[in-house]
Amino acid sequence: MAITLAQFREGRADYVDQQVIDSFRRNSLLLDQLVWDDAVSPNGGGSTLTYGYQRVKTPSMAGTRELNKEYTAQETTRERHSVEIKIFGGAYEVDRVIESASGNASEIAQQTEAKIKATCNAFQKTVIDGDSAADKTTFDGLDKALRGTSTEINAGGYIDISTSAALDANYKQLLDLLDEFLASLNGRASCIMANTAMITKLKAAARRAGYLTHGEDAFGRKTQCYDDIPFMDMGYYPVLKENGTYEESPVVPIQKRTIGEAEVTGLTDIYAPVISLDNFHGVTVKGKGFVSQYLPNLKTPGAVKKGEVELLGAVALKNTRGAAVLRNIKIK
Repeated sequence: MAITLAQFREGRADYVDQQVIDSFRRNSLLLDQLVWDDAVSPNGGGSTLTYGYQRVKTPSMAGTRELNKEYTAQETTRERHSVEIKIFGGAYEVDRVIESASGNASEIAQQTEAKIKATCNAFQKTVIDGDSAADKTTFDGLDKALRGTSTEINAGGYIDISTSAALDANYKQLLDLLDEFLASLNGRASCIMANTAMITKLKAAARRAGYLTHGEDAFGRKTQCYDDIPFMDMGYYPVLKENGTYEESPVVPIQKRTIGEAEVTGLTDIYAPVISLDNFHGVTVKGKGFVSQYLPNLKTPGAVKKGEVELLGAVALKNTRGAAVLRNIKIK
């Protein structure tokens, strides 16, 4: 069965549950747009949450034939894949005195909203660069899944739009590559996913060419688009430094890479999925455990109260042309 977060919200009678789900939707265009296959039940004694599927590698082909001659046989090929649903979320603690003194600006509400945003960013980071071989708490992201496929565009070169002058000189080349990238998909892209700096550059290029369009999200907020495909800022995630402080890094990284024989700094990528059950979609559990919140109970003993939010999910790429990546855009 396919379900969206909006549909999952309608099945919840509790107003707080509905507000938490809406917060996930507001904080992530990707989570709001994703179609989820809620088909997974615990097995193996409740220890695994595995979703198995077939990924199309080569399409079926058809053509013409002469009279009294047979068609040349050719079959579509599929590859067996599986993904385990992972647990995203976090906890916070609030002293009951702080909450009781916070008035209308509830500390619990603020901490819950902040934890939802952090959970969205953690999920989006895994969608991009998750690697189950390196970290068993994650699933494989698009960076890994798309390497070496027909929808990995510009892997062997780079384009420089790091300054206004470079963007003026190269924006047409960028948009040509962007069109090639979008055309490689098995349908119209659902969104264009990149980091904040890259999306700023894309908007500037689209504005120069007259292709910057506008739309609305499910909450009536204005969105900016390329040819009516909305831009999705994948946000930031905190990295703990050696001195104990945190530094925010973009979910879609900006890196130094070797292109040919040269070391090139400031390179990043752009991703685009086709969201549907036969291309790219979310996977979650059956029942009510998809999105959960556990609010502190102020009526029980204990001075410090604990709250949690949780999302159970993963993604499945069922067609290698169900998502694409445009590599090596120099933005710094």
